[in-house]
Amino acid sequence: MILLSVAWDDIGGLVDAHERFLAGARVDADVRGSVLDSWKRCRSAGLEPDRLRVPYAPDLTLDEPFLHAAEPVLKNLATSLSEAGMTIALCDGQGRMVQRIGGGRRLGDRLDEVNFAPGFDASEHVVGTNGVGTALAERNPVYVVGREHFADCLQPFACAGAPVRNPLSGRIEAVLDLTCLRDDGDPAMLRLVREAAHAIEARMLELATERERALLAAYRRAAQASPEWRQPQRPDGDELGSVDRAVLREKAEELLASPHRTLEEVTLSGGRTATLLRRQVRGADGETGVVVEARILGSPYLRQVCLSAPSAPVTPTLARPQSMVPPVPAPAPSPAPTRVTVRTAGPRTVVAQPAEVETAVPVGADPGVGVVTRAPAGAPGVDARLLLLGEPGVGRLALLARRRLELLHDAGVRIGTTLDVTRTAEELAEVTVPRFADFVAVDLPDGVLHGEEPGTLGADTPLRRVALGAVHEESHLHEVGDPVRYAPATPQARALETRQPVLEAVLAAAGGWLAQDPARGARILRAGLHSLITVPLRARGATLGLVSFYRCDKAAPFEDDDLSLAQELAGRAAICVDNARRYTREHNTALALQRSLLPRGRSEQSAVEVAYRYLPAQAGVGGDWFDVIPLSGARVALVVGDVVGHGLHAAATMGRLRTAVHNFCALDLPPDDLLTHLDDLVGRLDRGEGWAAESSPDSGIVGATCLYAVYDPVSRRCTLTRAGHPLPAVVEPDGTVTFVDLPSAPPLGLGGMPFETVELELAEGSQLVLYTDGLIEDRHRDIDAGLERLGAVLAQAGRPPEETCEAVLDALLPARPSDDVALLVARTHALDSARVAQWDVPSDPAAVSRSRAAVTEQLAAWGLQELSFTVELVASELVTNAIRHATGPVQLRLLRDRALICEVFDGSSTSPRLRRAKNEDEGGRGLFLVAQLTERWGTRYTPEGKIIWTELPLP
Repeated sequence: MILLSVAWDDIGGLVDAHERFLAGARVDADVRGSVLDSWKRCRSAGLEPDRLRVPYAPDLTLDEPFLHAAEPVLKNLATSLSEAGMTIALCDGQGRMVQRIGGGRRLGDRLDEVNFAPGFDASEHVVGTNGVGTALAERNPVYVVGREHFADCLQPFACAGAPVRNPLSGRIEAVLDLTCLRDDGDPAMLRLVREAAHAIEARMLELATERERALLAAYRRAAQASPEWRQPQRPDGDELGSVDRAVLREKAEELLASPHRTLEEVTLSGGRTATLLRRQVRGADGETGVVVEARILGSPYLRQVCLSAPSAPVTPTLARPQSMVPPVPAPAPSPAPTRVTVRTAGPRTVVAQPAEVETAVPVGADPGVGVVTRAPAGAPGVDARLLLLGEPGVGRLALLARRRLELLHDAGVRIGTTLDVTRTAEELAEVTVPRFADFVAVDLPDGVLHGEEPGTLGADTPLRRVALGAVHEESHLHEVGDPVRYAPATPQARALETRQPVLEAVLAAAGGWLAQDPARGARILRAGLHSLITVPLRARGATLGLVSFYRCDKAAPFEDDDLSLAQELAGRAAICVDNARRYTREHNTALALQRSLLPRGRSEQSAVEVAYRYLPAQAGVGGDWFDVIPLSGARVALVVGDVVGHGLHAAATMGRLRTAVHNFCALDLPPDDLLTHLDDLVGRLDRGEGWAAESSPDSGIVGATCLYAVYDPVSRRCTLTRAGHPLPAVVEPDGTVTFVDLPSAPPLGLGGMPFETVELELAEGSQLVLYTDGLIEDRHRDIDAGLERLGAVLAQAGRPPEETCEAVLDALLPARPSDDVALLVARTHALDSARVAQWDVPSDPAAVSRSRAAVTEQLAAWGLQELSFTVELVASELVTNAIRHATGPVQLRLLRDRALICEVFDGSSTSPRLRRAKNEDEGGRGLFLVAQLTERWGTRYTPEGKIIWTELPLP
């Protein structure tokens, strides 16, 4: 592995990548991600690879407890590396070197030349990418070798660094680093330094445990030496419940962590009240600590009481289990009341010998640690307990740990409740203000709001303020909706560039932040904002935006621990934002697909006046559709359907069914036959025929309902049939509403059941109302109530279809519909008898000439003489074919609508076929001439026979 790294350097790979990076080119494919992130941070800090200014601070040291824990680990590590030509560097939490151990004189001289020595600063923003500074910036172990160093002077070396955290607080106390010459480097150095860091952390925890045990032993000795302690008799069940104990413990930790408060009153169950008292105690050697006592009123007995020693966290946010603490045995009983004085030794607590008698004695509480009970003399009904004793810092850590856990829990529950990008950003602001920050600003690019891929966000990427949480309105920050563009030197721009969170504990000292907008920055500082953490919102390897946390006024400045919490909050929110973005993209895609498949504009027909509405559901695009399809003979087909489900699959299925209906309509099929063919198609889609059902994640059971109606303006008759669809409504001209009693049939795709039709005669001006179930049914309303409400809204005479649509939606549509809604309102027209001419034709070839004369006369009456020759030829050919080849009565009909329609009816079910006649054929050219002279022609069947029809455009 080392040879590969050297070879990579020898061929100039990283050298070239470093030069191209400094020139502004992309090098993502050539450089490790962690190294590239560090290079970006170095560039944002303004570092120059060939010129470093390394500050020096003399007499640097670390805390004595830490050095005591680290000393044996460093000694063992130095012994194991004595022959490896490797030096051990121990740096403080700011990256400044405190100790340098081993490595030999040659390596030491080389390191002195580059100021990698005690007293010098090795943080990343000073010397660039290296084991100390980059481990501190990444907050994780790192390995850097050769050309991966940002600074030229460090490239002859290889180094591995790891942060060392205090297990009690979670803070980074130091950084441990192993450094050698590049040719001696080995990735195994990373494992060594990580194990050494963990060993130091374990030693710190072990020493804390020893102190805790010593403190409890001191308390045990003090209790056993007191002759006044006794075990009182009490009835069963007279004990605080677990909820009361938890409340007392939580309030005690809050009081322990609050230097300016001394009293707290807590209401407990059963009408009892506890008063918590916080007081300082001092030992004989000047050690100081804090005691929190609880005086519980309303209890006639003194209950079992326990001592709760300060908890030592095993993680930055969790307390040490009580099983690690040895129990305290019960002391000998004594009738006399005494006072117990508590003092602290070092970072923990010790209980001194009893002193003077006191009327009310604090005693402990918290089951599972140890039992020490006593009865207060002359104070019946008062239960006094020693709840907590220890350092204020320990109580503060416990309090912060609980609050952070509660905040993370609430963030997991309250962020991402919807699949809306903007609402998710608002939820992040609502959760964190004021519990973590006083102001929270969320900035996202417009593309993320629209569901697009975020791309690569840099310092110059324009963003938009999407959410702003604030404790008051006088923040002077950008408002929601404002465009935001951050200057390159601002913390926000650095966070976007490096993809790492940035902490500015003192906002006034952040020069780049002030340079963004000096006037606005001054107003923000005057408003009290003093501390900032900005975190990039990253999910699935992409940066989606930026969140900035601000604190103001009396709130404590952000600390290093807050950085990890802010990153955790932003990480959870980023996943929810990305989920919402992906949903928005799919929703927009499905909506665009569905809109492209729905009717555009109004079809050319005179049979009905149409108005329609389509509204997609809030939860996602569904498969509802409607159609108005002109048919032969001036008729029109009205269709409304609903595909089960939502999303792309439903929209695509809807498109297939709508196309199929158009194709079946072109065949002039009767309504029941059309639904039969559609039912067969849905069944084949269910079986996966014709498409890759097994490989498609969207494929599955297809379910659909459909209502199909055909209206004839000549006879004013409407034929309807349905497959599992809600009943249509008919509004007569006088406003009477009737829901058509249409026989029910199963939804499409189930098969096996015939479809029945109903034929109605509609008065001119009647309205036929078709809709999907999303209009009349939802989770708060059943279908019967919806139908009743719909009937009441429709019951109005003389209302145009557009107004009917508006009235229906206003009355029935919920604020956030859970299902798609399609509504189609058609007001019927009748074709005036003056525009219809019809003749019975005898089955005699001589009748053809009389038919031509009748047609010529009717066209003259309509003022269409210029069409006479064409229509005579067409009518003559169709009538001749009917007389010669068909059976039964023959009729000829002309309709003057948007086009001139010529129809010939006969009693035969045999359909003519267009064919190409050969040169020697005497016949077969008539139908070809008809097709050439007309705009459209076709055949439709009736129960009595068939109709051959043609359409000619009007002049």
